[in-house]
Amino acid sequence: MKIAIVKLSAMGDIIHAMVALQFIKKALPDARIDWIVEEGFRGILENNPHIDTILPVNLKSIKTKIGNIFTQYKLLEQYSKNNYDVVIDAQGLLKSAIVSKIIGGRVVGSYIAGFDMDSIREKIASFFYDKKVFIPYEKNVIERSLKVMCEPLGIKVSREDILNKKPFLFTKTELKDFNYKVVFVVGASKPNKIYPKEKFLEIAERLNEKILVIWGNQDEYETALWLSEKSDLITLDTKGNLDDLKVKIQNAKLVIGGDTGPTHIAWGINIPSITIFGNTPAYRNTYETAINKVIKSNRIVDPLKLDKSDFSINDIKASQIVEIAKGLL
Repeated sequence: MKIAIVKLSAMGDIIHAMVALQFIKKALPDARIDWIVEEGFRGILENNPHIDTILPVNLKSIKTKIGNIFTQYKLLEQYSKNNYDVVIDAQGLLKSAIVSKIIGGRVVGSYIAGFDMDSIREKIASFFYDKKVFIPYEKNVIERSLKVMCEPLGIKVSREDILNKKPFLFTKTELKDFNYKVVFVVGASKPNKIYPKEKFLEIAERLNEKILVIWGNQDEYETALWLSEKSDLITLDTKGNLDDLKVKIQNAKLVIGGDTGPTHIAWGINIPSITIFGNTPAYRNTYETAINKVIKSNRIVDPLKLDKSDFSINDIKASQIVEIAKGLL
């Protein structure tokens, strides 16, 4: 069986979907699995033994140059020649549904699967699917990904299966003897998902452990630099690629950060973590385990209508995080 998974972005969402691979391969060991992804995120998928081929696209380039739509269409046409038996749209957006339609349906008996109309925000996407899966949008994103990817293949995954998952993010770089114990993830995609740098500093001082601060853009770099200048315990990370990021998190004894991709990497490789939630729902956006903990603000969050003015993440006390961290360390 040839299976194509369409999950284009973003880092955290891709990680949440990747957990399904080990269960698909266990049930269908001879299946070929390809993954269509935005070029910028292919590194998170690389070196996974359950993925046969990573097929990158650059749909984001169409926003800046409309002519790129023809280039991307030709690329998808080329991918369609792989003659997939099953195409699974694990994203649930109109653009991912169109991608699925272009690369699928070339083989007799083949089908395209995705969420039904009551399970996604861009409801029009559901018209592109032959098999439709129902799971409410507000349900846990990991459970949603597992259901839309596994149910069309006749595979069932239990809560216990998720809790006992094997690590599923891999690197080509050997672990080194890094001089830190804790990793701070100080950035996020939105300002109201970012925990204050002053409180990260307080956490560092209270923990009294060697800490590495990772960063991915200029704002995050400036925060990381500020922290490293304020404390001898804190080291400013060097700029690297996604493989480097996985290695650095794999080396840590604990990762602390907001609801963002690098923090979710820790969950994906079974490294202890604390994910800090403010304006996004903790119950939906990760899966708490014995070593992967969450801390959230007191604000009630509606996953169907996130409040852009909600900066309640700032209200979470550093002392609360330190208490959890000491238990994990």
